[in-house]
Amino acid sequence: MLKPLLAAAALSLPLAACMSSPPDRLAGDQPPPTVESVDLDRYLGLWFEVARAEHGFEDGCQGVTAFYEMNDDGTIRVINRCWKDSLDGELDVAEGRARLADPGDTAKLEVSFFGPFYGDYWILDLAEDYSWAVVSEPAGRYLWILSRDPQPGEAFIEERLSFLQGLGYDTEGLVYPDQWESLAAMPTTGLPDGAVQ
Repeated sequence: MLKPLLAAAALSLPLAACMSSPPDRLAGDQPPPTVESVDLDRYLGLWFEVARAEHGFEDGCQGVTAFYEMNDDGTIRVINRCWKDSLDGELDVAEGRARLADPGDTAKLEVSFFGPFYGDYWILDLAEDYSWAVVSEPAGRYLWILSRDPQPGEAFIEERLSFLQGLGYDTEGLVYPDQWESLAAMPTTGLPDGAVQ
């Protein structure tokens, strides 16, 4: 899963190297722990952004999705989509790529939307069935809660927030973008053919 958007974009995904940094949300100096390993083939596909830390490159973004598919060279194609200000707003699509920072650690990726600049994409928590994920980076400045379901429910959100608080994250002021009522209700504009099964 590798995250959101705009011409300055990310989802999923992190562009810390290219943007002014938001505040650190993680207490202490230790980076957060990640999951032990990730089956990248299972991680591919469509993700909905349920919550995010506030940052400039997703300002006003609603209906945010991230789509990942494997490239022939072993990198991952990343397509982030955002509707500006409302689900009826203008669509922004940003395309980038992700790669493993260390081939031996499948929970730590790097994502780029701008040439040689990469931002960390660390998977902190992941459902056994790959139905949701929590993504951040070493300093805790960027944070996303992702789900395969655009409406995973309040109990799901509370459980993920509790997990993050247990790691020392400040979860106050997270952004909860509007999302589609269902997968069927989501426009497929900007996604490759066959992206939505």
